[in-house]
Amino acid sequence: MRTTSRSRRSRRVLGVAALFAAALQITALAAPAGAAAPPPGGHEAPPAHEARKGHDGHGGHGGGGCVRTRHPLDDRARAVVDIVRKAKTDLRLNAVLFRVTVDGREVVTDALGESMTGVPAEPDMHFRAGSVAFAHIGTTLLRLVEQGRVGLDDTVERWLPNVPRAREITLRMLANNTSGLHDYVTDPKFDAELEAHPFRAWTPDELLAYPFSHDFWYTPGTNWSYSHANYLLLERALERITGQRIDKLVEEQVTGPLGLRNTRNAFTPEIPRPVLHAFTSERGPYEESTYWNPSWTTGPGAVITSDVCDMTRSARGIGSGELISPDSYRTLVNPGTVGLGVPTARCPADVCLRQTEARHFGLGVIVANTWLLQNPSFSGYAAIQAYLPSRRLAIAVSTTKKADTPDGNTAEVVAERIAAALAPDHPLSP
Repeated sequence: MRTTSRSRRSRRVLGVAALFAAALQITALAAPAGAAAPPPGGHEAPPAHEARKGHDGHGGHGGGGCVRTRHPLDDRARAVVDIVRKAKTDLRLNAVLFRVTVDGREVVTDALGESMTGVPAEPDMHFRAGSVAFAHIGTTLLRLVEQGRVGLDDTVERWLPNVPRAREITLRMLANNTSGLHDYVTDPKFDAELEAHPFRAWTPDELLAYPFSHDFWYTPGTNWSYSHANYLLLERALERITGQRIDKLVEEQVTGPLGLRNTRNAFTPEIPRPVLHAFTSERGPYEESTYWNPSWTTGPGAVITSDVCDMTRSARGIGSGELISPDSYRTLVNPGTVGLGVPTARCPADVCLRQTEARHFGLGVIVANTWLLQNPSFSGYAAIQAYLPSRRLAIAVSTTKKADTPDGNTAEVVAERIAAALAPDHPLSP
């Protein structure tokens, strides 16, 4: 199966981890849209039973892993499985791993399809979680602010003196994508190099050279545009502020407290066993992409893998604001982005995307009809973690492709269908 250079580039751009533009554009085969009321109070206290066996995390079936829900399934679990099975057929997916919880209690955990030919997909398989790391980093930043170690509106010249316009860029701007830096992922020169050399190990300096070669889209803080460069710089700044490697810092502040034992950073393309294998046609022929080097997705120390049990726990922990104060939670949900995203003569409409109350970028998360989510999709992997505070509903999905699977984040489409059934008045799609 061959595709043109232009369509391959479009496919990769749509599959970039946390690319808000992609999330905004995914409408095909999705749940119907509608408005949703904000959750009362805008902040959810952590459930008291969070640490019990069988809630979120692992060990709910007497073992230590992420395992299928025991049969017989109740009506709600059967309905979710039927939805996923139909979506797998409709979207021509190779595998779907999924888990749903309400108030931390399992509704269903399962896996359909194959990891590889003759190897059934299992719920405990690990996959690349991409921009889920940005949600963890955003909450890490807010915790450091609460601890008095840094200010959200501190400019970065103290820690990143060589960054252009460092005296104007704040930590908030890096975290909420209002710095004005170009995104290297959409740079044609970068795209060509990545397509030609998918196993290449990238350094942050090599990646930052692309946005640094361009003028800013706008004066920092005055507009909105997604850029992976923001998180490369934020991770580097946090390391210098704390004196800790970003993986150790995030483990201390977020993944450790949430008990995410199977969410791990890797400094190589390694994925812990058992592995969900990925395949893609984005370079032309349908080929295995499991071990393509993900170093371009973010900085060293934040290139993570996970499983669907950790992802539902992550969705709930981040989406409920469990680790932060009510004031910080309000910042997480809207750090000043609503109303931004105005196209200008310098910044086109497909870059400076409109940020609305219904759908906007928060501090490391996407807010969609009061759902808080992250939706990584790249190199044949697609995933989503999503949380609806008003229902305490968490959904995690990971999908892999066949040769004729449609473009876009198919895991998000599956999650949209699940959300339409379990929370029909709160559609995940705008």
